Amino acid sequence: MSKYEESAKPSKPFLLSLLHQLQDLRRSILAFLLSLPTSLFALFLLLLLAYNGFSVFYIHLPFPTKPPPLPANFLPENTAGESMKNGFSSSSKVSSLAMYAMKEEDPPVILKTHLPLLRKTHSSITPITESSVSKQRGVRKYKRKLESVPSKARSSSFPAMIAEFFAGNSTISCKFRFFMTWISSKSFGDRELLAVESLFKSHPNACLVIVSSSMNSKTGSQFLKPLLDKGFRLMAIDPDFDYVFKNTYAEAWFDRLRKGNVNPGEVSLGQNLSNLLRLGLLYKFGGIYVDTDVIVLKSFSKLRNVIGAQTVDLDTGNWSRLNNAVLIFDKNHPLLYKFIQEFALTFDGNKWGHNGPYLVSRVVSRLSGRPGFNFTVLPPSAFYPVDWSRIRSLFRGPRDKLHSKWLLEKLRHIQSQSFAVHLWNRQSKMLKVEKGSIINQIMLDCCIFCNASISRL
Repeated sequence: MSKYEESAKPSKPFLLSLLHQLQDLRRSILAFLLSLPTSLFALFLLLLLAYNGFSVFYIHLPFPTKPPPLPANFLPENTAGESMKNGFSSSSKVSSLAMYAMKEEDPPVILKTHLPLLRKTHSSITPITESSVSKQRGVRKYKRKLESVPSKARSSSFPAMIAEFFAGNSTISCKFRFFMTWISSKSFGDRELLAVESLFKSHPNACLVIVSSSMNSKTGSQFLKPLLDKGFRLMAIDPDFDYVFKNTYAEAWFDRLRKGNVNPGEVSLGQNLSNLLRLGLLYKFGGIYVDTDVIVLKSFSKLRNVIGAQTVDLDTGNWSRLNNAVLIFDKNHPLLYKFIQEFALTFDGNKWGHNGPYLVSRVVSRLSGRPGFNFTVLPPSAFYPVDWSRIRSLFRGPRDKLHSKWLLEKLRHIQSQSFAVHLWNRQSKMLKVEKGSIINQIMLDCCIFCNASISRL
């Protein structure tokens, strides 16, 4: 080994001394750290971890100094409306915490070579809450209800057909003009058929017009054929709302309904249209209207321009509520005009009875004592001998001798005092007619096809 190599190689004592110094420095640093308070030491470790995490997860995203160039197929003049016409739609994102519907009015163009973070977009964010979902369901339900309203006026054959039907011929004439309305997609059932049978049982020379699209069908015709075969005069015809409502307050109301400017509400639109249609039919033609759940007991020949009370005030003896299930009025009667006016001006589709029984009650109470309105309010026994809250009692058979005696007395009272019985179908449609009940006896007295009606009601 040369002398130059010997001089370049560090001596062994020097290396040992350097190693001892490094060990002493490490012990000093550890002693210093251990001498620090625990909180400061923990803070030091936390900062060290944060630094390491930032170093590991840091991603450098270059922000362009100039806005990215537009692609060749982008047309700045295109609007959101035009984009929708071409089939574009906004996207929606769903997270574990919330749902949002994104409506982009002018979606930004993002090139594949850039990621423009924090760039403003002209978008509106609407949180989908329980109330908004409920509102959307309400709108769909609202649209479904309006689908049942005819969008165009029907032909002018409606008045001609009814006039020809009522005119009859040289051998058959209509002594009584009856109307029924049935705004439903289904045809009559056995209970409705019994109502028609009772009408003709007590009025053999009557003419009945059933204003209903579902009954003016093949199924409806088959249902009514047995009555026609027996020579009874009845017809089913589609409703012509435009003709019936023309030149009344209902005309403008129905036009707004058809255009979607009237909220039909939660109550059945068919029910409310029936409430208005019966008023218009009597105003245009005159006659007798009866609901399809009214059993007629005796002739209406002595009744003219009458409406029935549903309940009376026990203290005063005056009526407290009227009902519109049975109406008997002359053509163009002023009270009918007031009923129609009240319907159009105060319509509320969310309150049951507001456009029916409560309506006629409001109008008659305001007109009480005023001249020019010739009509009579009959007591509840005339058409409503049993209130809806007690209708179940008419369907029950005798439980014992005392109950049997009460049923017999009640039946005799109804037969002597009442022209009809309202079955309150909403409350009684699921009730079974028990043997020996009041309804059982009434059915036997009023039916025409008795075996079929009684066994299936």
